[in-house]
Amino acid sequence: MTPMEQYQQLSFADVEYANKGKLTRREKFLNQLEELLPWSVMRAVIEPHYASGQGRGRRPFALNAMLHVHVAQIVYNYSDPGMEDALYEIESLRHFCGIRLEAVPD
Repeated sequence: MTPMEQYQQLSFADVEYANKGKLTRREKFLNQLEELLPWSVMRAVIEPHYASGQGRGRRPFALNAMLHVHVAQIVYNYSDPGMEDALYEIESLRHFCGIRLEAVPD
């Protein structure tokens, strides 16, 4: 299951994106990256140290989503603010990371 499949209700933007017809070079690259990297192994290493969401403060984003964000940030050499802007602007990055426009991490 891809990160985006965890959402039950699609927005109009999600439906439009899914039906656009052509894959961009970025989308092809991100699809290859999705298949190439050992996501389950990376999650297993990080999970014991990842915030559990217990206690005060904002709930953390899902580990899988943030791992995808971090990989995309490294691949495209984005700073933290640059990655946030890219997630707002680039649908294919949001799709790769499993993040909806309404919930982009800062």
